[in-house]
Formats: sequence, C-alpha cells, structure tokens
Amino acid sequence: MSKELLGALDVLETEKGIKKEVVIEALEAALVSAYKRNYDQAQNVEVTFDQRKGDIHVFAVKKVVDQVYDSRLEVSLDDALAVNKGYEIGDDIKFEVTPKNFGRIAAQTAKQVIMQRVREAERNIIYDQYSQYENEIVTGEVERQDSRFVYVSLGKVEAVMGRQDQMPNETYRIHDRIKVYVTRVENATKGPQVFVSRTAADLLKRLFEQEVPEIYDGTVEIMAIAREAGDRAKVAVRSNNPDIDPVGTSVGPRGQRVQTIVNELGGENMDIVEWTDDEAKFIANALNPAEVLDVIFDPNNERACEVVVPDYQLSLAIGKRGQNARLAAKLTGYKIDIKSESEASAIMEADQAATDDESAVDEASVAPVTDETDTPETSETPATDAPADEVDAAQTDAPTPEDVTDAATPADTPDTDQSAE
Repeated sequence: MSKELLGALDVLETEKGIKKEVVIEALEAALVSAYKRNYDQAQNVEVTFDQRKGDIHVFAVKKVVDQVYDSRLEVSLDDALAVNKGYEIGDDIKFEVTPKNFGRIAAQTAKQVIMQRVREAERNIIYDQYSQYENEIVTGEVERQDSRFVYVSLGKVEAVMGRQDQMPNETYRIHDRIKVYVTRVENATKGPQVFVSRTAADLLKRLFEQEVPEIYDGTVEIMAIAREAGDRAKVAVRSNNPDIDPVGTSVGPRGQRVQTIVNELGGENMDIVEWTDDEAKFIANALNPAEVLDVIFDPNNERACEVVVPDYQLSLAIGKRGQNARLAAKLTGYKIDIKSESEASAIMEADQAATDDESAVDEASVAPVTDETDTPETSETPATDAPADEVDAAQTDAPTPEDVTDAATPADTPDTDQSAE
C-alpha cells in the first residue's frame, strides 16, 4: 500500500495540480475516523503519515496527571517518568497503538474520504480558475438545452445561461460555439457554478474592447450603454485625446469594427453617439438619427426634459414602438418628452394667451382706493365757501314752516271785493 499510495499522490499532484500536503492531511483525518470506528475507541488519537517511506502510525495521546480517572486519556506521573524523566504534570505523551491489520482497514475506509477531498480540491481549483473570468468574455460550446437553461461547456466546467440571458433572436444548437459574458461564479456544494449571459450590457462593452484598440487602451472611453438585446443598442463614447474622433474610431473604416460586433450579436443594430458634458447636447446626440431643435429642461424635475423636433421627424425620434426614445432615456438618465415643432409652438401660444388673459383679469379686478375722511358728505350739508357766521345767519333768516303756513291763511289774503272797487 505504501508504494502505491506514494505513487498515487505524485500522480495527483502532477496531473490534477492537487498538492500532496492537501491529500496527506485528508488521509490522516480519515485514518483517525477509521481507527475510532473500527476499534471502538473514543480516546484522543493522532495518525502520522511518513511521506518518505509511506508508513502509517497511530498514536494515543494521554495527559500526565497525579491521579488517573480515565486510562484512555490520562497517564500517571510515575508511568510517564518511567518513559522519560523529563515529563511533568500537564504534558502530553504519545503511545503508539497501530493495529497489525490497520493497513487493510485504513485503505478501505480512507479511500472514499480521500476521493471526496480530491474532488473538493478539484472544485476549488476550478473555482479559482473561473472566478478570474468573472465580468469577462469567454468562448464556449453549447452542450444541451432544457426549459430553463442553455448549458455551455467552458472546458472543465459547464456554465448555465438562463432564459433572461438568452438572445430572443438566436437559436442555440448543440456544438455551436458562442461568446458569453460571465456574470458570476459560485462555489456551490456540488461544484463551481458559472452563470453566463448574452444579453448583459457589459458584453457589448467587452466586445468593443476586443475590436477597438483605442477603447481597450483607454484612449476612447465607453461612458454609457443602453441595450435591448437582439434588437438595438446605443453606446455613448468619449475621447480622451482631442485629436481622435470617438464615434469614427468606434465605427471603424467603412464600419468594419462595429459590423463585426453586429454580426456576433445576430444583427443587433448599433447607434454610437458622442458623450459630452453639455447635457442638452448629449440628449440631442442620444436621439440620433433624429434632428433635435431644442431641449427644454423641466424646472420642477431636474431629471426630466422636453425635446422639440421637426414635424417630419417626430416618428423617427420616437422610434418603432418608442424604442429610440426609450433607449435615449436609458442612455442619458433623463425622462424625455418628445414634441413636434408645431405642437410645441401651439402649446407656447396657448400658454402665452392664458398668461395675457390672467394679466387682464388681474388689472380689471383692481379698484381705485379712496379716503373716506377726505370725501364731503353731500347728502347732509351742501358745500359752501361762506364763513361759518354767515352760514348760521342765513339759516336763521330762512323762513320756518310755521311762517309759510301763516302766510297762506285767508286772514292775510286781500279782500276781493275791495280789490274789485
């Protein structure tokens, strides 16, 4: 067994990359369990493996005490001194208890445990290997497909691609080689689990880095991506070199660079626009290919705006099923309300008319303010410029109602007979 075991350890380390120390540690732990189980022992034992000869030794570990209560775990000081004069109370002494037939039992019981540790070590190696590819592009081969996943072989591990990560315009067949984006890697109980995607926005970014050297080295930077996988995508790029056109560089001569990406994604349309610090201009660029006349920001909402386009380009700006406007909103982070030029003018005129009407109503509703203390009471006393004394005299000389009545009586009336004479 010794030579075979040493040879197996060398093969594991050479072919599978599993260090010999890892397997030996697992072997020693397995032999401890095997000894306790097969020999009905509950005492403290240690198993050592001689890496040079391949020999296995089992030791019972006992503590030196004054009075022994459990002979399986303790040894008296006198017995310890008989072994070695240097022992003191509290020291641990190892007594070899290796059974004669322990090699056969150890080989049988340790085999499964060793294989389990080997599998765990292999899983850790695979996990460490593929965790480095997280958030990167890898090329795999389609192995099989069920109602939930498409299984893609990446070599030593099988990755899964969920339905939400599959392109709606693609059909996956066995042995198809596809490029996938590794979204996450999990070290599950049954082994490393790798999740991949064809719909992630970062897949587009990695493809541009592969095709455009200026993007890979950072001269041209991808600032934002809005994507509806399999149909259309918008990419905002910025140049860190004023002498380099970011859009033209990304498109490539005769569109070769972007066409390679379009072919890889099954004909997904690409709109590459220039990113700028001027938000109004960036919003106008994001609505490409439509022409934008004006961008009006909402004073009540800092992330909303109204975009005015020519009448004949309204449908182009909105796009099929609102796709162009929707992608532009995702790309810029603004809520975009698109209006035609005539509609915007009509709204402005209506708002101006409403403002004028409100102003007229406000002017009419304002009445002149008078001071009651300065207004004469014409109903009681007529206004006059005469002195107060003359006014009183005039009031005194005025005939009273009694005087008027006396003057109208018959006694004061002349005799008609005398007047006739």
